[in-house]
Amino acid sequence: MDGLPSCLINEEILWKMLDLQTLCTVACVSKSLRFSVDTEVLPYLDSLDLSIVSIDEHALYHILSRFKSLNTLTLNCQRLYGSSLLPFLAPQIQQLNLFSCSLLSSSVLNSIGTNCPFLRVLAVEFADHGSPPILFRKNVAYMLNKCQYLERLSLKIKGTEVDASAFQSIEFSLPRSIKFLKLKPMLENNAIHLANRLSVSKSPSSSGFVLQFLSLLLDVITDRLLVAIANSLPLLVELHLEDRPDKEPLPGLDLTNGGLHFLGSCHFLTDLSLKRSRQNYQGSFKRINDMGMFLLSQRCKALESVRLSGFSKVSDAGFASLLHTCQKLKKFEVRNAFLLSDLAFHDLIQAPCTLVEVRLLSCGLITSETVKKLAFSRSLEVLDLCGCKSVADSCLSSISCLQRLTTLNLTGADITDSGLSVIGQGNTPISYLCLRGCKRITDKGISFLLCGGGAIAQTLSSLDLGYMPGISDNGILTIATFGREITELCIRSCFYVTDLAMRALATKRRSQDRSKQLCRVDVFNCVGLSADALKLLRKPLFRGLRWIGIGKTHLTSKEDTMITEIQKERPWLTLCMDGCEMQCHDGWQFHSP
Repeated sequence: MDGLPSCLINEEILWKMLDLQTLCTVACVSKSLRFSVDTEVLPYLDSLDLSIVSIDEHALYHILSRFKSLNTLTLNCQRLYGSSLLPFLAPQIQQLNLFSCSLLSSSVLNSIGTNCPFLRVLAVEFADHGSPPILFRKNVAYMLNKCQYLERLSLKIKGTEVDASAFQSIEFSLPRSIKFLKLKPMLENNAIHLANRLSVSKSPSSSGFVLQFLSLLLDVITDRLLVAIANSLPLLVELHLEDRPDKEPLPGLDLTNGGLHFLGSCHFLTDLSLKRSRQNYQGSFKRINDMGMFLLSQRCKALESVRLSGFSKVSDAGFASLLHTCQKLKKFEVRNAFLLSDLAFHDLIQAPCTLVEVRLLSCGLITSETVKKLAFSRSLEVLDLCGCKSVADSCLSSISCLQRLTTLNLTGADITDSGLSVIGQGNTPISYLCLRGCKRITDKGISFLLCGGGAIAQTLSSLDLGYMPGISDNGILTIATFGREITELCIRSCFYVTDLAMRALATKRRSQDRSKQLCRVDVFNCVGLSADALKLLRKPLFRGLRWIGIGKTHLTSKEDTMITEIQKERPWLTLCMDGCEMQCHDGWQFHSP
């Protein structure tokens, strides 16, 4: 390899494999390849995404100092302070995504405004540190006044008791170029002022706002809010609203059938999400019934994506009206709909829509009959039946015939080993499979799944077996041997998994060249693991591991020195001890520095 001309290496090898992970692997092969990657490829790349790993300031500088032409940067900032970013905030940056900013304060917005005046896309996730909202508002306003070309803005503050007034008066600073806006959380009253301020001018020659996407997390969704949005933002293409009330909304301050009727004024609306969270209060949209759904389906026939949560008074007739009237519907999600049953999907074969994604979450009346009807939609790629406990083996033969299905969630379903045998022999190219809480599945079922000769053994990359008492070391050994494509594995609260299983997962990637490396593993509350299993996280075992959840296990009882040594030895590895779900997507804000 060292004898090949550099032009041949650069043009015929490196530039044809611009995937960063592949380039880094190739750079380890020889000195000439490493020199070529460092000098002829990395300095000219314009985009870098490090969102799947959590790195410290030293590693960040070591990486970014090699990139000279970046205009798009995405980072996981869980271990980064504001000062870490300053050397890389430059006028050439046009797209900046900062996720899991547990250590960053809002002052980073001030720095972004000063150093990135040509920014077009900005997304930041903050953790609530209890700082005064007035300071946050000041930094947001400064940044917006400096970034006059901003088109997409997403700002989130995550925590238990976030002051929702943080985005008060943000409408006065937004540049006219803004088309995409996501703010979380926000008070309903402030959201109304925002909508009125962003009102589209009636004059064609006016240079007013042209907002097309709006996503808000509110204290409550009301009719007056939807009226303000419908009247002021008729060009909206996507509208996502979620509320988290802490008590039952008053009659005049809630969403009703009338509020849904006003959405018909948004003639370009193709994507609608209305959700009432039960995080703070076990409530629902009690003032909306089937009539509201009829009005929505008739007034918004162009909808291609519908996501609804908390519509407890809507029955089969209301949901069926959406399926049959919205002829372009591709994505359909319903959560916590206690009256939704198989009848809503009875005539689905005659419906004009071509569904690509269906999510029916915690809908207790849904059974296998609905799944059989959905299987007639051969274009289905995502099927999420989380919490539908009456779904059983009888529908899995229908699922196994879906040639495009890549995501299947059967959390809590009444599935057995025989059912997994059907999937294991099918032609469905599933890459993500969740069997969490399926108590009738045992190690034998895992063997049926991966050794059945079907497509799934070659396509499955993410497997969730959490809270399954029938899973033990034998099942994990099967995964270690035959799950060649699996890079993400969750076995949280599998009490019969021991060090033997962990050792198999840690070593199997070295002995099978065709196997992909495990990147993320969740063993939270696996009480069968001993403290000695922590040694398996030392190099060279678990090559490629980027995240592992070890909370409520004996691994955390080991002396801090070993954990410190592992973190020093593997700076790219995140050891989560807080019980977060995979990758800490919704829990990083509670981590201690």
